[in-house]
Amino acid sequence: MPGSQSGSQSGSVSDEELARALVGVLTARGETVAVAESLTGGLVVATLVGVPGASAVVRGGVVAYATPVKATVLGVDADLLASNGAVDPEVARQMASGVRTALAVDAVPATWGISTTGVAGPDPQDGKPVGTVFVGIASAERSVATELHLEGDRAAIRSATVSELLARMTTEVDSGE
Repeated sequence: MPGSQSGSQSGSVSDEELARALVGVLTARGETVAVAESLTGGLVVATLVGVPGASAVVRGGVVAYATPVKATVLGVDADLLASNGAVDPEVARQMASGVRTALAVDAVPATWGISTTGVAGPDPQDGKPVGTVFVGIASAERSVATELHLEGDRAAIRSATVSELLARMTTEVDSGE
């Protein structure tokens, strides 16, 4: 799943439809998801919990907007954050892995962890231009990060990030069947 993507992978499928399908598949499989968000500020988990029955699969979300919170709450390597900044594929990977355990229930990590980190604007961050986004997906078996190059204003970039992550998570879950 590594690579770069411009624009929206989800095409004409709405975020609500993607969330509904994802919640349905996870429910049928008895799996759970935990969400770690930076630039999306809670939009991913809000989209997921907008689906009736989402409480069966959504553990919750951590909005780690401040860079140090990525280390203290999600377990992202502080040296990595200091050297590379928050807009980095390894940071996205570690956020997705870390939220699985941060939102464990009865010491059982969530089946899946998903994350967003990037630059929504208006200014570049960590030497990365506006629209540079990394989304992470982690399970017990593996964790991956994908770089996105999105266009538009803050709202458009944040919205496109939600769409891309939900589409990619759906593909990842479907490939595990």
